[in-house]
Amino acid sequence: MAYWLFKSEPSTWSWEMQKKKGDAGQEWDGVRNYQARNNMREMKIGDLGFFYHSQETRDVVGIVEVCALAHPDSTTDDERWECVDIKAVRDVPDPVTLDAIKKNPKLAEMVLVKNSRLSVQPVKPDEWAEICRMGGVSPVP
Repeated sequence: MAYWLFKSEPSTWSWEMQKKKGDAGQEWDGVRNYQARNNMREMKIGDLGFFYHSQETRDVVGIVEVCALAHPDSTTDDERWECVDIKAVRDVPDPVTLDAIKKNPKLAEMVLVKNSRLSVQPVKPDEWAEICRMGGVSPVP
């Protein structure tokens, strides 16, 4: 299993909106960055990800699961763009802020710290465990 982080502005697509989609999940559409698209192409069914609110609050608020492999993005006719579908798994009880992540030496090499603009990014297993710990997620999925 691999771990990921999905960024969204809450005014565009919030964690509450994601949860309302239930087990059917939602396309992670609209991504127009090659590196982010390539990350989605690597995902497998069952991979987990953090749902991260960007812009306003800048925090990890939930955990999602990949429920459909990369496929054409329905928001464009351009064949270059693909996306996965994700479904909400659980809330992060104590949302983990970007500031807290940056202050944690165990997370100094995390993509979110090094390249915070990338909308879909990998998360290493030790980073996953540390953020789950910080957010009060137990047991760590």
